Amino acid sequence: MTALTLYLPLDSAAVALGADELADALVREADKRKLDLKIVRTGSRGMHWLEPLVEVEKDGKRIGYGPVDEGDTASLLDAVMGDGKHEKSVGAVEEIPFFKNQTRLIFGRCGVIDPLSVEDYEKHGGNAGLDKALKMDSAAICEEVFESGLRGRGGAGFPAGIKWRTVAGAEADQKYIVVNADEGDSGTFADRMIMEGDPFILIEGMTIAGVAVGATEGYIYLRSEYPVAARVLNDAIADARKAGLLGENVRGSGKAFDIEVFIGAGAYICGEETSLLNSLEGKRGEVRSKPPLPALEGLFGKPTLVHNVISLCSVPAILEKGAKFYRDYGMGKSTGTMPFQIAGNVKHGGLYETAFGLKLRELVEDIGGGTLNGRPVRAVQIGGPLGAYLSPRLFDLEMDYETMAANGAGVGHGGIVIYDDSVNLLEQARYAFEFCVEESCGKCTPCRVGSVRGVEIMDRIKEGVEHGKNVDVLEDLCELMVDGSLCAMGGMTPIPVQSAVKHFPEDFGIKPAKQAAE
Repeated sequence: MTALTLYLPLDSAAVALGADELADALVREADKRKLDLKIVRTGSRGMHWLEPLVEVEKDGKRIGYGPVDEGDTASLLDAVMGDGKHEKSVGAVEEIPFFKNQTRLIFGRCGVIDPLSVEDYEKHGGNAGLDKALKMDSAAICEEVFESGLRGRGGAGFPAGIKWRTVAGAEADQKYIVVNADEGDSGTFADRMIMEGDPFILIEGMTIAGVAVGATEGYIYLRSEYPVAARVLNDAIADARKAGLLGENVRGSGKAFDIEVFIGAGAYICGEETSLLNSLEGKRGEVRSKPPLPALEGLFGKPTLVHNVISLCSVPAILEKGAKFYRDYGMGKSTGTMPFQIAGNVKHGGLYETAFGLKLRELVEDIGGGTLNGRPVRAVQIGGPLGAYLSPRLFDLEMDYETMAANGAGVGHGGIVIYDDSVNLLEQARYAFEFCVEESCGKCTPCRVGSVRGVEIMDRIKEGVEHGKNVDVLEDLCELMVDGSLCAMGGMTPIPVQSAVKHFPEDFGIKPAKQAAE
């Protein structure tokens, strides 16, 4: 019987586009032909316009076909068993410009390996960082992370090494590693993709962190909307225990570390670290006052290292290849790579991992290919629903923490949502307030009440009711929310509003500064 191996993603995006049904159809067609077919369910390569993407290995290269549907199964098998020619052939996957020009320090295995095979993970370089870390002392590991310049990829961009040193230096009988996998920002999917496509890199990063700071227990706080990631993570954790990568004696080192997945209940505010910790403890997802910092009094009052998924997935490469290797990517204080997620009205949406410093225009126009419908791009929102709206005049800005901050924006979690020229920025700004009304934990007045007043003011501006007066009130309200809110939920809600007013004043009935002067 002829044997054939095909690679097909189990990634949620591919599944939503019919990957599971395609797998079943391929098996049925193979059975008809008495073909010994093996389908390896991988992660996604991140080129979402090609999903479901089927790959076959030929002459040491992965040849791709996509997007493939159930109706293509017979012709696809004819092609892969024959000369390879097919109308949906995209050639060697790693030669596709979108993919070829990336720098994949984190996502290098995603879409390549079986995500539930420890053997496959290690065959492709996995656990090399952990093996090095187990031979180092705590201070040396923390110093390596500090010297790498790694900053939190969850949005705040805080230096990771400072957190590690703080938790490592805290005196306590128990410490924890907590992963914030409550990926709730619009246009973001990097956390989900890596958890579904290469879960062992997160397990490795968490274990290195546990060894470094003296924590023996880790929790992955996963959003409830990610059932595929939950299944893959739990299976991977079980496999890691069997392989001796977790448990009482990690890799025979005598050091203990274990992981548990905790499913959230859908609250956006639980993406804020202290609200997340309350939720983990079984309490209401409500923001805590700081200090004390979670690094000193976090989960159950114990020192806790809280990190975003991508932050911890960056750690194995740092330990394996050294701080200098990692620091040489990027620019200034923005070191390493960032998996930018391109979404919205875009031709080539997907995940693009690259070093900091790439211009926004390159991501939107060259890599993303502009809008799907061919209309001009009018605005881009970076950093989720509370991120800034930028106009094409600012598309030549470099994507790094300092440049974005200097222009009233932020890198955030790397999500980029593209809008064409039909978008109304007043409506988008109103949505920011509306979103805050829905998602605020309600603990502080500026956020709880300010967001409600914001919706009302936006409606008055739209209707032209005392227009000038309400524009002034809007400005005062935004200032109050920034200065008075307890956490970033209320403090960042004004960012999309202020940026929309600044860059798209015409949508608010405001004359641009130049026109007003004339």
